Amino acid sequence: METIYPVNGVELCAETFGDPADPAVLLIHGASASMLWWPEQLCAQLAGRGRYVIRYDQRDTGRSTSYPPGRPGYSMRDLAADAVGLLDALGIDRAHVVAQSMSGGVALVLGVDHPARVASVTFVSTSTGADDLPPPSADMPRLGSPDFADRAALEEYVVQSAAAEMGPLFDAGSTRDLVRRDIERARDFEASLTNHFAMDFDGPVHGGFGDLSMPVLVIHGELDPLLPLAHGEAVRDAVPGASLVVLKGAGHGVPSKLWGEFVDAVIQHTGGR
Repeated sequence: METIYPVNGVELCAETFGDPADPAVLLIHGASASMLWWPEQLCAQLAGRGRYVIRYDQRDTGRSTSYPPGRPGYSMRDLAADAVGLLDALGIDRAHVVAQSMSGGVALVLGVDHPARVASVTFVSTSTGADDLPPPSADMPRLGSPDFADRAALEEYVVQSAAAEMGPLFDAGSTRDLVRRDIERARDFEASLTNHFAMDFDGPVHGGFGDLSMPVLVIHGELDPLLPLAHGEAVRDAVPGASLVVLKGAGHGVPSKLWGEFVDAVIQHTGGR
């Protein structure tokens, strides 16, 4: 059941799966993505393997606090502080953090500035942001900006964006259903598609990837067109002792056809079972 938690002066919507006595796994999705992009069935698979799974809407997504489009009242460090505050609200001392794409930056801040709260980090489809890494594929379509006043056009824009990022294993039917629910559920979907790109991308106060002291796993799609595989390899190389799992045939993100491999990797990284 979804619950609204007051955290750091804002409201965060979260949902949990499994037994609170099991090791906690905190799922943080990427730019513009509400918690729905960690599908319920995937969360249930992780919970069924002995994990207490938390998914939540970051600011400006889903049912959490929203700001005027183009004027986010927060930075990446604030999003990391929200994650800590949510763990506090749930009574969780430490969690295994699994963060996708843009929110790899949130996980980095958590791991470096709040290490006592982080049992491990899994970076999914993310990057160090180094200048010498390859740009997005030239084959990715340029979709421009959506018409926020036209619900059908907005839905199509998000579906086509997801198709371009996820590549050959993209599931059109389930994604369209998710997008429809996401638009309907959001406080302000224009803010959702805008504000994460407008915020201050401040990093950790105390260091960078090389300062992560907890176990680190990198999961990256073999065919990621947005952040090519070299980005995932760079994250692995930047963290002493980190390991990399490459999802064969996957683009940006974790397609449903590879959930089994993803769950196996996360479970092994977070203690096995």
